[in-house]
Amino acid sequence: MGYNRPMPIRILAPLEAARIAAGEVVERPASVVKELLENALDAGARHIGVESQGGGSALILVADDGGGIAPDEVELAFARHATSKIASLSDLESATTLGFRGEALPSIAAVAEVELLTRTPGQEAGAFVRVHYGQVVERGRRACPPGTRVTVGRLFARLPARRKFLKTPGTENSHISQVVSRYSLAFPDVKFSLSLEGRRAFESPGSGSLREAALKVYGYETAQALLEVKAEAAEGQPLKIWGLVSPPSRARPRREAHFFVNRRWVQSRLLARAVEEAYLGLLVSGQYPLSILHLELPPAEVDVNIHPAKREVRFLQEQAVFAAAQRAVRAVLMQMSPLPQVRPLPRLEQAPTLALPLEPARPGSLAASPPPARRLPILRVLGQLASAYIIAEGPDGMYLIDQHAAHERVRYEDIKAQRRDGKPEVQGLLAPVTMELTPSEAALLGEHETTLAEHGFELEPFGPGSHLLRALPALLAGQDPAQALRAVLADLAEGKGKDIGETLAVSLACHGAVAAGQALTLEEMRELVRRLEEAEEPRHCPHGRPTMVHLSAAQLEREFGRR
Repeated sequence: MGYNRPMPIRILAPLEAARIAAGEVVERPASVVKELLENALDAGARHIGVESQGGGSALILVADDGGGIAPDEVELAFARHATSKIASLSDLESATTLGFRGEALPSIAAVAEVELLTRTPGQEAGAFVRVHYGQVVERGRRACPPGTRVTVGRLFARLPARRKFLKTPGTENSHISQVVSRYSLAFPDVKFSLSLEGRRAFESPGSGSLREAALKVYGYETAQALLEVKAEAAEGQPLKIWGLVSPPSRARPRREAHFFVNRRWVQSRLLARAVEEAYLGLLVSGQYPLSILHLELPPAEVDVNIHPAKREVRFLQEQAVFAAAQRAVRAVLMQMSPLPQVRPLPRLEQAPTLALPLEPARPGSLAASPPPARRLPILRVLGQLASAYIIAEGPDGMYLIDQHAAHERVRYEDIKAQRRDGKPEVQGLLAPVTMELTPSEAALLGEHETTLAEHGFELEPFGPGSHLLRALPALLAGQDPAQALRAVLADLAEGKGKDIGETLAVSLACHGAVAAGQALTLEEMRELVRRLEEAEEPRHCPHGRPTMVHLSAAQLEREFGRR
């Protein structure tokens, strides 16, 4: 085998070093748009227009009405690490701007042809400069309105290795659209417009209303349904949280979370986990909430200098931030999560028609529905339908209760109460059950042995690959002990990465709950409904499915022609 002698150590040419370093900031056309938007916002712009041609590879244009750049500083703006936002590392602790590294313009200019035209309010004409792949090729003065206009052309044209990794123009434009949409949610008081391939694709109102900005991003129905989150800063807790989250009924099949820390869009596993934990017991498995959350806290409490593209941050008090975000979202869910309603049926004598509003919806009319009471009213059980649903009457109409989901909720809250008290109810077995576990089951058992014991499972090794099951939670009494344990272990395997105690509680609540198709006596139905009335969150089972639907007295009157 031959030995390749390494090249001698040498210093890269400044232009080559700049192009390599630009890769950390400029990953694709959307990265260019992000950096230019942040510059515009830091300049105080109130209206920002973005255009894209060829998926951003042929042309990106960002124009703003901000404060502009002084004529004698225009070329300096293209020098690496030249910035007006900080003077030393210590300034980061009080920095309130989105940018601070002084890398955006030089990184973009290193891999594209860039034209910049800018005018400050006190100047009669604007300053113009053209930079091709790091070299100034033209400078001068031109007429223009106050603000800054940056045109980026032929992105990565001299870097074919980078250009070949770009996707189709449609895909790249989609990424650009996401960036503009995010910043419209970060700055609802700024008007953003976006044109893709010569057609207007997006425009935000810039009214200052986050809900109206969300309307432009997600549409009227979703924006109207979003729940308002608001947690003010308090003494000893300088964190303020505000924004919008979806009710459980508007969950989505994939994660869609927007987090803004002091207006900066960030990716945060900490915040994503806090939001998802707030929805525990309210969402069906595989469904995720839509969240748009703003966090405001002193700059010294957050480190924004840990990623070249500034996508990640580190909080000084991570646990406090996690707890505050989880509490803020959970509080609004408990207050405003709506009870599922039965939609009125179309009358048989009428032809189906498309329901249209009498007048166009106005952005100002967007408002969340008033929060319903969390607890259920006192219900009177009338009977059972299809051996699966309990029919009950309340002061405001009729309730159809899913007996399995309702029993799951009751059992789940019993388990949570036992966990708080540290006293799980245990059912000892008259004779221990010998279990032969698979290697994966044995590994799960070993990993979660302490948590299983805390919930009432008592096991001990009994030879190679075998265990003796001596006791199990009282909630599983009457079931086959071995099958019950295996079902719980299967749920723990599926819940990897989630809170194990929570996964186990949901699993125990499900296994052994009264099943659909099981006939109940009137007394059994009354007891189940009574326990559901006492539950803290009676409207959803631990998996997030609704426990009931409600047909109001007004709906009944309409259906029978009484009103």
